[in-house]
Amino acid sequence: MNILSASQDGSETVFVQQRNSFVEIDYSDMAEQMLSRSDVLHIRKDDKVYVVGDDALNFANIFGKETRRPMQHGILSSEESSAIPMIKLIIEQVVGSPSRPNERLFYSSPADPIDSDLSTLYHDKTLESMLGDMGYDPEPINEGMAVIYSELADNNFTGLGVSFGAGMTNICLAYYAVPVMQFSIARGGDWIDQQTAQATGTAVDKVTSIKEDDFQLDFRTDVGGVEGALSIYYENLLDYVIENIEREVDEEDIEEGLDVPVVVTGGTSSPKGFEELFEHHLEDSTIPFSVNEVRSIDRPLYSVARGSLVAARSEEESDGSASEPEPEPEPEAEAAPESN
Repeated sequence: MNILSASQDGSETVFVQQRNSFVEIDYSDMAEQMLSRSDVLHIRKDDKVYVVGDDALNFANIFGKETRRPMQHGILSSEESSAIPMIKLIIEQVVGSPSRPNERLFYSSPADPIDSDLSTLYHDKTLESMLGDMGYDPEPINEGMAVIYSELADNNFTGLGVSFGAGMTNICLAYYAVPVMQFSIARGGDWIDQQTAQATGTAVDKVTSIKEDDFQLDFRTDVGGVEGALSIYYENLLDYVIENIEREVDEEDIEEGLDVPVVVTGGTSSPKGFEELFEHHLEDSTIPFSVNEVRSIDRPLYSVARGSLVAARSEEESDGSASEPEPEPEPEAEAAPESN
């Protein structure tokens, strides 16, 4: 749902973000002038203007249109003909130019989903080429592993990281910074929004706006409303994720005596009450290792970007030699407001 970057500026970590969306409107001289004066990110193609990023959702709601997404299901959309130029524009806005030639950049990559035929190979190689053309030295990092780097430094980078994104949910179990199990599931926040929209007859973008506007998982809302439906599909997603974790753990033959923390991140985990709900569902599971705590963080949307920065800094500081990543300092500056 969002494209984010994290970079180091002295002792501060600076985050920049843009929404992974665009909306198409008819071109007119007046419209383009107003968009330019208002600093709205947009590009023109023939007789159309494409509003990109954070402003796209507002324009979609005003004009009664659905936003389009350069990325769907956690990877570049194969159904969107404008995916490449749109994601390129967003990435240029989020990442900017390298501070020096071949500056190291780690970009997060989802694992191949175990419940879908989707492949991440085209997505990975396209982003690698795009970032390389911008002057960076790009390196992919598994999204779940980035969560471990970001949030579990105090536990020797050992634990289960679960990133609840929009298109996918990524899971990684690591032991002393070594991944033991990593995979993704082809369901996330988009699936919740789509199922809720279908069940309630509400536009998907409207559902997304409601979910991002102080929605809480307290189960006190009317069953027939949008928030009630969101709660139902949140529970269903958690059950589905935990069932797949149980299945993968059995197949990997993980040691039963393992005792680890679980950290949940990603924009889909933002609603108040998510951590408690996930912990409640874990208590009823048959995962063959002990969970000593379930952690959530104040800014779950930033976790993967922060973990990618930890990996990039660790490699750069060790001149390319293998080393354990160093803990990342707490963010002190933000370049954009957070959304879920």
